[in-house]
Formats: sequence, structure tokens, C-alpha cells
Amino acid sequence: MIVCIDTNSLVQLFGKKSPFRAIAVALMDGRIEIAVSTAILLEYEEVAAAMHGPMFAREVIGFLDLAAASGSVKHLTPQFHFRIITADPDDDIFADCAIAAAAEYIITEDGHFKVLRNAGYKPQPITPEEFIRRFLSPS
Repeated sequence: MIVCIDTNSLVQLFGKKSPFRAIAVALMDGRIEIAVSTAILLEYEEVAAAMHGPMFAREVIGFLDLAAASGSVKHLTPQFHFRIITADPDDDIFADCAIAAAAEYIITEDGHFKVLRNAGYKPQPITPEEFIRRFLSPS
């Protein structure tokens, strides 16, 4: 399953006590694949550094490098800008990437992505909690 992860959700994957750690483990285990673009990687790094400092930003990028080495990162360059997230155009980098990657979900807590529910595109917004409950919790 291919997903795209919004920045605020991604930075919450870290830490042994993170409630979203199951997503990070699933990436490393190859159970899910994350779609990223260069713009997304730059935002991850910028926001991680602003929130928790440059060491944390290196941890985030290092994690993604390890996930890429295990084949769990799909790096692409979207060729079209869909301009779907009109309430916050900065979020369009995630929608564009998710659509180009044919991702099933955008993992996010950001309400701006709700417009995807009725936009006719494959990727749908899902909260980290819901994603874990539906796809990563033992049955």
C-alpha cells in the first residue's frame, strides 16, 4: 500500500512512546510504502528543524534514507499541479505527490485535506490513528 504522510503526522512518528510509531515500523518492515517528492523532503527537513532542531531533522532524513534502502520510499516528481487544497496551497505538494504515486491515503490530521474526499482522486485523507486502527492493528 502506498501512502503519503503530511509533515505534522510524520514528525510524530518518532520516539519510542509515540502513539504513531506503528506507522514508522510498518515503513521499515516494508508493509507500507511512502510517496515523497523533493518538495516534501525539503518541507520535512525544514519543519523538523524548526520544531525540534537540526539533530531531529537529521534523524527524520536518516529514517527516510533507511526506509528508502529497504525499498519503502517511492520518490517521484509530480508533473502536474492539481491545486486541490485551496484553503492552504502549501499542502498541494502532498496531494500532487499522492495522486501521481496512485497512493491510497494521505495520512494527516490537517482538515484541509478533507476536500479530497469528494474530488474524484484516489488518495483519501486518513488520520494516523484511523490508519493504524484499520491497517496496522492486530485483528
